[in-house]
Amino acid sequence: MKHHALTPEGFQRWRRSFEIGFWIVLYVCNASFNSLDARVDHPLTSAWEPWCWEWSSALMMLALIPALVWLGGRWPIRLDNWRRTLPLHLAATVPFSLVHVGGMIALRQFAYAIAGSQYDFGAWWVHFGYEYLKDVRSYFGILAIIALYRLWLLRWQGEARLLAEPDEGLPVEPVDRPERFLVRKLGKEFLIAAREIEWLQASGNYVNLHVRGRDYPLRATMAGIEERLDPARFVRVHRSYLVNLDYLAEIEPLDTGDARLTMRDGASAPCSRRYRTQLRERFGDAPVGA
Repeated sequence: MKHHALTPEGFQRWRRSFEIGFWIVLYVCNASFNSLDARVDHPLTSAWEPWCWEWSSALMMLALIPALVWLGGRWPIRLDNWRRTLPLHLAATVPFSLVHVGGMIALRQFAYAIAGSQYDFGAWWVHFGYEYLKDVRSYFGILAIIALYRLWLLRWQGEARLLAEPDEGLPVEPVDRPERFLVRKLGKEFLIAAREIEWLQASGNYVNLHVRGRDYPLRATMAGIEERLDPARFVRVHRSYLVNLDYLAEIEPLDTGDARLTMRDGASAPCSRRYRTQLRERFGDAPVGA
């Protein structure tokens, strides 16, 4: 059997499964080990109770992971912005802990009721203070894992940036409408032509540039990068998507009034009703790709 090295392009196909599986495996292992420890520390309890305590907490943590992934992408903590973003995250730890503890208690009460018993959390404010301190550590620990993973992913798959204006002399190309983007990947830098970008997709604080099957994140807003691209070639089709008309193959109308765009490589992108009208005006009634 021929061995195929893992590539960023191949990883993208099962990236979501990997990310979901990582958190599930992490919390399954953590809950299992903690249940065994709790069983040793509480030998007089029923055998199932420590498992109930730990798994109720783990299940609520898993349910909160998507929210933390979004928060970590929306307000990343960096050296240049931590004074602004850190207070936001500290404030977010309060509802995070309330949801975690409240859901955890509800799951335990449900499990105890099935077993014909009753769960007593104890004095709410005393025990919640203890749980809150643990949740703050968990909150920032999860954010740290997410940030390290994103950093590794950017270094592996490559990250794009605009060419900087030189300190001396004239720029090699217009800074307000660049013809090329500088891509850094695994310590190496190379240029990609703007006309080779097939489409762009907003993702948090980044805009992903899709070029020949690869995505290169560019730290920018969709509105900001749209102003820098050639309007004769790049068209906004959705609040999160820009497409290069040179690579657009088909426009498929949908019953909702929106449309589905098919690119030359077979990939698809959404087109909202608002932008669909503008796109049809660009092409008239002639089918794209005809």
